[in-house]
Amino acid sequence: MDLVQPNHDAAEHPAERYDYVVVGAGSAGCVLAARLSQDPAVRVLLLESGPADSRPEITIPPAWPTLWGSDVDHGYDTVAQRGTAGLVHRFPRGRTLGGSSSINAMIYLRGHPGDFDCWAASGCAGWDYDSVLPYFQRMEAVKGGHSRYRGAAGPMTPAPARVGEANPMSVVFIEGAAAAGHRITEDFNGENPEGAGWHDLTIVDGARQSVADAYLHPVRGRINLTVSTESHARKLIFDGNRCLGVQYRRGGTVLTAYAENEVVLSAGAVDSPRLLMLSGVGPAAELQSAGVAVLHDLPGVGRNLHDHPLCPVVYEATRPIPAGRNNHGEVSLSWRSQASLAGPDMQILFIHIPFHPPHLVGPTDGFTLGVATVPDARGSIRLRDANPDTPPLIDPNYLGVESDVRRMVHGIAVAREIAATDPFIPWRAREVLPRADVTSEKALRSFLAQATGTYYHPVGSCAMGIGDDAVVDAELRVHGLRGLRVADASVMPRIVSVNPGAATIMIGERAADLISGSAASARHLGSDRDSASAKRR
Repeated sequence: MDLVQPNHDAAEHPAERYDYVVVGAGSAGCVLAARLSQDPAVRVLLLESGPADSRPEITIPPAWPTLWGSDVDHGYDTVAQRGTAGLVHRFPRGRTLGGSSSINAMIYLRGHPGDFDCWAASGCAGWDYDSVLPYFQRMEAVKGGHSRYRGAAGPMTPAPARVGEANPMSVVFIEGAAAAGHRITEDFNGENPEGAGWHDLTIVDGARQSVADAYLHPVRGRINLTVSTESHARKLIFDGNRCLGVQYRRGGTVLTAYAENEVVLSAGAVDSPRLLMLSGVGPAAELQSAGVAVLHDLPGVGRNLHDHPLCPVVYEATRPIPAGRNNHGEVSLSWRSQASLAGPDMQILFIHIPFHPPHLVGPTDGFTLGVATVPDARGSIRLRDANPDTPPLIDPNYLGVESDVRRMVHGIAVAREIAATDPFIPWRAREVLPRADVTSEKALRSFLAQATGTYYHPVGSCAMGIGDDAVVDAELRVHGLRGLRVADASVMPRIVSVNPGAATIMIGERAADLISGSAASARHLGSDRDSASAKRR
């Protein structure tokens, strides 16, 4: 057991009271704990199921693949995927302070303005690009960034790979993309978020900067903030339709934390809907079949799960590629599969090592063009049973619709066009995956089914919106319940066109304002009531 903030030892107080209980110390949860506890009159408890982020490999940028399957990874698997030849895929999710920001590839991309305008158009008022831009700016400190788009005083310090530390193959990719006719962007998070370019990395002075590093650790001395690790939330506590708190296990003890104001779920796209369902909130028939008593029939819980499908195009190198000093992926390309779209729906992440599913054989030395798309397919998170210790059923439904397959075939063609340009000639040997002779539609579809897997970007399973399948409203309050919000990647109604880590931090920032604003309004209303009562007396 590890209690990071020992000022309130939860193990000595089986039932404690706080103003806010935040479940999950990931990219949004760390932000919420830091922002809410800025008010010294507010008591905040942050629960994290995993250990502290003290594992040395977390800080070493090139070591991130070694964290999969370790004690800081939930180590989930998907169910067999019909669209990918019945394969079961590893599904790493961070299980430590910082969540997946402590085990991911450290890519910091916001998304295209059209991504957020799409959210607003689907019924999520206040989530359009112009409205969320101030939160992106508040998150970051970017030297020399355009003041219209970039922040200057935030906790995160994202930046592209430094000159002298970047891999030479990254330059080759950008030159190859330009030679293939793609535009070049100077800043994916600035005015022109499309094309090929150097994306920002969450690497500072050669070490990973997780969201815990940026937001949580600098404020751990606050006496009103309790951070409890190795604390597994098992069930939400309700009185009627109001959420009162969280039951959790720490070591061999089951404890209860009560929230005077609100409970906020920030456990991620797998565990936020899972905790709701374990607590009786979700599709009634499914809950009953899993042995869970239904508290609130909310059909959208666990639905709308989606993730960028990722398919590698891998080449053998003509000579050894220098070892990476950063994250193995310093550059990327975003483009539109159709010119009529409001923003990009395709991405190629260039990776200067062979990167492919473990059941496929790649070269010893080589490079990868990882093709991804914004999927139309939707999957689900479901319970196996009512036991909080049983892993859930995770079904991202990769390549589950024809439109996703068509776009991924298109993406392979674009990757091949770039790899065939002159800048790659000194480095490019044979194409290993899928192989140069794989050219027919049938053969490409067969390769996609065998090679496509997760991009490690699950979102959407507690979708924000106003429709029948929405789980939270535009202020992230769970529909039909009081005292309960969800604030993490699960609320995205549609995934952003790029890696969603930065957008998840933004959700945490906006959620903190929404929650603080609601509390201020409640205090104001309470003051008005007191004044009215005094006048009546």
